[in-house]
Amino acid sequence: MSGLDSLFLHIETRETPMHVGSLNLVELPPGYDASRYAQAVKQHISSRMHLAPVFRRRLASVALDLANPIWVEADADIDHHVQRLQLPKPGSMAQLEQLTADLHSELLDRDRPLWRVYVIEGLSSGHIGFYAKVHHAAVDGQAGVALAQALLDVTPEPRNMKAPPAELAKKMPRKRTLFGAAFGNVIAQYAKAIRAVPEAVRTVSSLIISPRSSGIGALSGYALGPKTPLNVAIGAARCFATASIPLADAKQLGKLLNATLNDIVLATCSGALRQYLSDHDALPTKPLIAAVPISLRDAGNTQASNQVSMLFSSLATDITDPLQRLHAIRAAIDNSKTLSGSMKSVIPTDFPSLGIPWLFSLLAKLYGKTKLASRIPPIANVIISNVPGPPFALYLAGGRFLNYFPVSIPIHGLALNITVQSYNGALDFGLIAGAAAVPDVRELARYLLEAFNELKMAALRADEVPAPAKKAVQIAKRKPVTVKKTTPAKKAATKSAAKSNSTKKKSPSKIAGKSKPAAKPAPRKRTTKSAAK
Repeated sequence: MSGLDSLFLHIETRETPMHVGSLNLVELPPGYDASRYAQAVKQHISSRMHLAPVFRRRLASVALDLANPIWVEADADIDHHVQRLQLPKPGSMAQLEQLTADLHSELLDRDRPLWRVYVIEGLSSGHIGFYAKVHHAAVDGQAGVALAQALLDVTPEPRNMKAPPAELAKKMPRKRTLFGAAFGNVIAQYAKAIRAVPEAVRTVSSLIISPRSSGIGALSGYALGPKTPLNVAIGAARCFATASIPLADAKQLGKLLNATLNDIVLATCSGALRQYLSDHDALPTKPLIAAVPISLRDAGNTQASNQVSMLFSSLATDITDPLQRLHAIRAAIDNSKTLSGSMKSVIPTDFPSLGIPWLFSLLAKLYGKTKLASRIPPIANVIISNVPGPPFALYLAGGRFLNYFPVSIPIHGLALNITVQSYNGALDFGLIAGAAAVPDVRELARYLLEAFNELKMAALRADEVPAPAKKAVQIAKRKPVTVKKTTPAKKAATKSAAKSNSTKKKSPSKIAGKSKPAAKPAPRKRTTKSAAK
């Protein structure tokens, strides 16, 4: 196990589970008996488990936790890993989102392979809910997409698969063997780290002395984010909400404004956060900082290990005009990408792990218990991740996925994580948060749609956008994204329910059972891709 993979194990606590997941609405074929779908999913996953190591390996600890654990082959009890649940009436989307939040707050059993899925019945729409989670130590965002493609199909009829190989040895290695393997891995990690030192020194030195605006000095203006209600220590309870934007609309808006899809995502999130914090009288005068995961993978790399880093960008929430805000975000993310590109070759994804397990585990527990995150200035205010997904529909055991809402990781000091995945013509947003810090996360999801419409309308009114360009993309003829209004009574009820959930955690199984526009910037190359966290 690499140093980066193992960190997701060592910093995991009861309040900060380190698994990632997704929520899908599944449309069954006409006449399909929904009560049979859970069993069909079990049989389908059982037939595909040989395609991905994450399905059939578990952790084996080294004596005294002196080094990282070892992955070993293991039997997966399909009845444990695939669960069938029932929503109580009326079976609303809000209930499904809250059940997902509760399931996402539960730690995975480290004595088993680190994944579970839930088939959720009882939705009033007639659809099936499908929630899956896997530990971040096993996959990052891009590897998760590759894993889904191995498990899912592109037609209702599942594709024919090769028979699994002969039974793999699942005998637990002897302690001497485990220690020997761990010691050998530590030696290799030290050798790799030593070889990387000269290149790291040259790269960092060139950035420090560089007079260019893209150097480290370019980021010094927003080295720390302002303090907000989002930047506190969190408890175990979670809340979750979803939103979708037509992908074609987002791309056309980007074309209209000479912006990337990622720029549009960040600007949309910025507008929503600005409105949300303003409503709570908590909008700081200093702009929020987004922590944006980025992939370090080379093209075609689908290894299951984590190959991800983080860049930081201003969200320009101090700017009122949505177009000026977008341009400021573009400039900030460009500087961050330039710095990240310069540092990519020396950003470590593996490092020596001797003594790391017990040390990091101790520090993580102390950090949570002392609630230090509520008192120190935050490095960033929110995590925003954009993961490219398939442009076509996917199927599981004959059922069609209507959407692909990511469910990621909030942590102490970063109580809100917004992850976006493109899927079959849509941008699907998943907002996961500490329930006490962001109890009304569904309101924030509604603000995302409003912020996107605001950006679209501002673009249509802007003098900086040529009329032929507006006509070419025909964005004026498109209807605004549908925004569901929340009445004061419903809003109060939502906040009350979230507050109750944050103070008393319920068992998921029990729940289930019962200004002037700026000048138009010059075109630029699109290089960096974001990845989940």
